[in-house]
Amino acid sequence: MAHKQFVWIMTDTTGWNMLGCYGFEGVRTPNLDALAAGGVRFERAYTCQPVCGPARSALFTGMYPHSNGSWGNCMPLGANVRTLGQWLSAQGVSCAYIGKWHLDGGDYFGEGVCPDGWDPAYWYDMRNYLDELTDEERYASRQSKTCLTPEGIKADFTFADRVTKRALDFIEKHRDQDFLLVVSYDEPHDPCLCPPPFNTMYQDYHAARRRSLYDTLEGKPEYQRIWAGGSQYLDRDKVNPDNPLLMGCNSFADMEIGRVLDAVSKYTPGALRMYTSDHGDAMCAHCLSAKGPAVYDEIARIPLIFGGPDAGKGVVYPHTVSHIDLPATVMDYFGQRIPKCFEGKSLLDQVHGSLEPTNRPAFIEFNRYELDHDGFGGFQPMRAVVDDRFKLALHLTDTDELYDTQCDECDMINCIDAPEYAAERDRLHDLVLDWMNRTRDPFRGYQWKCRPWRPEYTPSWDVDGMTRQRENEPGEYRQLDYCTGLTMDQATRPKGQRTPNPFKKGDKA
Repeated sequence: MAHKQFVWIMTDTTGWNMLGCYGFEGVRTPNLDALAAGGVRFERAYTCQPVCGPARSALFTGMYPHSNGSWGNCMPLGANVRTLGQWLSAQGVSCAYIGKWHLDGGDYFGEGVCPDGWDPAYWYDMRNYLDELTDEERYASRQSKTCLTPEGIKADFTFADRVTKRALDFIEKHRDQDFLLVVSYDEPHDPCLCPPPFNTMYQDYHAARRRSLYDTLEGKPEYQRIWAGGSQYLDRDKVNPDNPLLMGCNSFADMEIGRVLDAVSKYTPGALRMYTSDHGDAMCAHCLSAKGPAVYDEIARIPLIFGGPDAGKGVVYPHTVSHIDLPATVMDYFGQRIPKCFEGKSLLDQVHGSLEPTNRPAFIEFNRYELDHDGFGGFQPMRAVVDDRFKLALHLTDTDELYDTQCDECDMINCIDAPEYAAERDRLHDLVLDWMNRTRDPFRGYQWKCRPWRPEYTPSWDVDGMTRQRENEPGEYRQLDYCTGLTMDQATRPKGQRTPNPFKKGDKA
């Protein structure tokens, strides 16, 4: 019987606009372009939260950041939250995670300790990498200028090269086993270290100027103008969005990915291959930089590609999908039951080549960039939904946003108060509120419901008057009903609903 083998490859800070196969000429990503040409490319894929740790938390737990506990960088997963490695290793699947993790609650680099469910012989996070270096080398590894000196750096100095070498070893030695291998590069995230010729490859490159470069944030939330830091007052024709080192490191990461894909073709040709990234980079679009609480495509839209014998051939899937569906897809691929706590559904039919829409929008949240410091705006609560045409973003402490991407693909015009869009706006709003309830979002409350443009809703301390307890897996502890002390019957029920006394004849609720 053929083995089930899944190779999950991801990079950091690679937006959908940083791959040639997504239509961006001059971007050199030949290996990922080839994977897309022979496989399935998802045209409209979105992250669950556009910041490193929370994005990964959803990818490897199947639960949104607000559900799994890691809703900001440097915040660990909840004690009762399991990762894909735990779910699959319990079923006899060999699971290895090589590369950036960012989910142990430590600093940016991690603690160097292999979490449960993953093979410790292959565990290698950024702390492990730094521990291999001298103090002088550590410092050099965090400075962009290191690779811009005349002598540059060698590939084997980089984190990416060392991650790749471990991945190649795993693939060769596990060719006759079922396995899940995650290869998680930090590149092209700054400091964007890369060897020649990548360090100078984009010196003369000029990215196509999308209309979003000319958005000066009129009619947009105030926090975005604060985030812009005055750049909205600059002559936009003179703004340079090009980042040669980021793009060079992006091409270097593609080269490293090509080495992994070559090994897969040689040793495990039947494996399903997948590539994605955690989020993008604004690169001056909408006058913004880096990533944060926004649904703009430059920040929240990410590449998603599948390849291998089990994937469709040369397919472009046009409908909106979410990262939250990837863990369920992995479980489905291995023939495993999808856990109740997973908040997404399998995309395996679409991976096989189906063009049928899932009829599920993508939900995006933002909470806090990082626990350890107060940069990046602090607490910026956002809940958003994206479908094939519209984007609605609710900002709890600011103005909300609505975009019609059919006639405004660069999200230039905020239609939140436009009467002609009221019906669609309210429909999307109801979807967000339902999603927050279904996922037991700990930040939910009447404030999300009572927006200035939704006057029919009035504040209520009871919000919607429901109790929402967590469903359990078979064999797990079943929560008890507060009102009776008995085993919970219905997880979602009207708050305070009195359960009939099973010990008294004739008692009625």
